[in-house]
Amino acid sequence: MTDPLIERFRELGTATVSDALDKLRRPGSLLGLAPLADGQRMVGRAFTVRYVSAQVPAGTVGDFIDQVEPGQVVVLDNDARVDCTVWGDILTAVAHHRGIAGTVIEGVCRDTHRALSIGYPIYSRGRFMRTGKDRVEVAEEQGPVTIGGVTVRPGDILLGDSDGVVVIPQDCEAEVLEVAETIHAREESILAAALAGASIAEARARYGYHDLQRAEA
Repeated sequence: MTDPLIERFRELGTATVSDALDKLRRPGSLLGLAPLADGQRMVGRAFTVRYVSAQVPAGTVGDFIDQVEPGQVVVLDNDARVDCTVWGDILTAVAHHRGIAGTVIEGVCRDTHRALSIGYPIYSRGRFMRTGKDRVEVAEEQGPVTIGGVTVRPGDILLGDSDGVVVIPQDCEAEVLEVAETIHAREESILAAALAGASIAEARARYGYHDLQRAEA
């Protein structure tokens, strides 16, 4: 079933949504996470997984992928570890085949040739080849996680593009969308006015550029 909010967010950029979140005083810009490749786009609702250091004997790194629905975004909290990965070649191939929207990792990924060759979106803190098996294990699925300093809950909307990732909490998603669409429309008007001959200062003043992301008192 098509999610109307997802389709409308699909038309927006992360910068616009980040401005809307600022205006509403809501955190949502995930600091430090970068796209695997320029030009990739991703939007969908979160399926969350939280990792901890492996116990003795070590638990599993997870078979969660079988529970993820098409169109969802896999969100993995590996506590920002960069010494071992929790996402690689097999998961990339299966996720892409099943129509999963993308993966966001508070940590690193590996086997990036696969994701790059098929255009599967991944956002992470980098790349490193060492496995997480026997180093980390799944502690919880579908609970709150912390990614880039922001809490992400199951069902929150994740939007990613070449600039990074933002999360839109479920409890304010309609409001964020409305504000973001207004910002987008005004910025398009500013651009049109400037290209039609107005000075930047004049165009910005006409459409309230400096107030677009400013929270109301």
